Amino acid sequence: MSPKAAKFALPVLLVAPLYSWGFSYEAPAISPESESGYEEKPGWEAETFAVAAANPLATDAGYQVLKAGGNAIDAAIAVQMVLNLVEPQSSGIGGGAFLMHYDGSEVRAYDGRETAPQGVSGELFLEDGEPLEFNEAVASGLSVGVPGTLRMLGKAHAEHGELAWKELFTPAITLAEEGFAVSNRLHTSLESDEYLRRDPLASQFYYNDEGEPIAVGETLKNPALAEVFRRVAAQGSAAFYEGSVAEDIVERVQNHPERPGSLALEDINGYEALDREPLCTPWQQWEVCGFPPPSSGHLTVMQILGMLDQQSLLEAPLDNGAPSSTWLHQFLEAARLAFADRGRYIADPDFVEAPGGDWSLMLAPEYLEKRSELIGEMSMGDSAEPGNPGELAVSWASQPNQPEYGTSHISIVDEDGNAVSMTTTIEQAFGSRILSDGGTGLAGGFLLNNELTDFSFVPEVDGDPVANRVEPGKRPRSSMSPTLVFDQESGELVASLGSPGGAAIIHYTARTLVAMRDWGLNAQEALNLPHAITLGGEVYVEEDRFPEATLEALRERGHTVSERELTSGLQAIMRLDDGTLFGGADPRREGVVMGD
Repeated sequence: MSPKAAKFALPVLLVAPLYSWGFSYEAPAISPESESGYEEKPGWEAETFAVAAANPLATDAGYQVLKAGGNAIDAAIAVQMVLNLVEPQSSGIGGGAFLMHYDGSEVRAYDGRETAPQGVSGELFLEDGEPLEFNEAVASGLSVGVPGTLRMLGKAHAEHGELAWKELFTPAITLAEEGFAVSNRLHTSLESDEYLRRDPLASQFYYNDEGEPIAVGETLKNPALAEVFRRVAAQGSAAFYEGSVAEDIVERVQNHPERPGSLALEDINGYEALDREPLCTPWQQWEVCGFPPPSSGHLTVMQILGMLDQQSLLEAPLDNGAPSSTWLHQFLEAARLAFADRGRYIADPDFVEAPGGDWSLMLAPEYLEKRSELIGEMSMGDSAEPGNPGELAVSWASQPNQPEYGTSHISIVDEDGNAVSMTTTIEQAFGSRILSDGGTGLAGGFLLNNELTDFSFVPEVDGDPVANRVEPGKRPRSSMSPTLVFDQESGELVASLGSPGGAAIIHYTARTLVAMRDWGLNAQEALNLPHAITLGGEVYVEEDRFPEATLEALRERGHTVSERELTSGLQAIMRLDDGTLFGGADPRREGVVMGD
């Protein structure tokens, strides 16, 4: 066995399963490692199938489902439910998700993005004509969109699932009833959050009387979530979107003590998961398939990569284990140009027409060649302007920059070659900081998203509307970039990958694709590389990961550079030349890969 690779394995202490509707789930005793800093991971080999997720308990749930004869969709459902329990700050049934699925012949894009209630307006986040302070808007009823994850997963399962729906909740119900050991990442997130303690249910559940969070290694049970899962397992997603669960969500949003929201039962009852036409873009020998708007992920990733392909690299791309200053300069300048287009054009396609009526015009080679010519020897800083990929029916204003956070990613390849790439979120850590017990009256529950803060806080700029402004029934623009990669010649699956990280998801995904295709790195080696991002102004580089000479060279090119912790959560599974699989998990988080 290579020192770069390890067979898929986790130390487990098996206990008797509580529920076994169709397969026997065995709850492992796993203590996830720390989320912070940088902890080397080996990469993992597998012969036929693999699961990569952000927490070992979630990965194990998907692994056991695949072992029991389930497929990639089945495993993704089991993984998501366990993530809701053990990583509640990042995703869950109170949020939304984008799922890319490959069934061996066709790629599908399932849209479970949250929607704005019918009672909102473009002034949702304005007070006295001025935008709210961002975190005050987040931690409120105003920020909660209609959750989409469960209805989307129900739709995908009805079309592709192998095991019975109810079986897929067995791992999460078992762990919610028996309890799980709190990880350092969850403890640290609870400790550092100043808003979650304001919610009465959350403060009682996650903190003691002195306001201290539940300790690392302490067993945490979630009876309310177990009961909600039982209902959804037995009745389908309708148990969430109708009845007491939906009523409790509405009550908590509408009765928020500081800023209540307008979310109504009719909004939840009427939510629909959508089929979107995936965007599949040729990229030299590969075809990269990603999510279309309302995600900005694929379009912005492929704009960056398309512009980079027009650049001539003057020095080796890797220098002492980090990308070189020349490559970073080109990458960051391409990102500035791509983000300028993103801020002007991309929003929910049911409300906003694509430039020229076709989103692919933003990726046209001749357009990207012209954009790439704007990359010079010196940084353009915050002066990057959007281009003109096609005629517009409406003159849009560029959206002012505002924060994006959160999220988790799941990648799965099953033994039949079906693949899932799913990015799932409640937006910021702990979402809106509103905990719902689903009307059960039991301790615990699930957190509600703050996804509406992904809309522009201002509806217009200088009299021109912002494409991503708030409108009733609209889905906010996202940066989530679930990605499936195929070989153009053979059509075979090459990789499934994606990441959390707010707007930085785009940089993390783009850099990983370059490392895997152009630099010959395996999935783990690509994920190990240090990060550098810009949203149009300052450049942020991963703390203590770049040689000082590289940073100084960037500054000499006009970049304003600062170091910070850039905690991605990349997951990737790639198919090797011999047909076997190799999986990688981000060394900055507690995820692992498992498979056979």
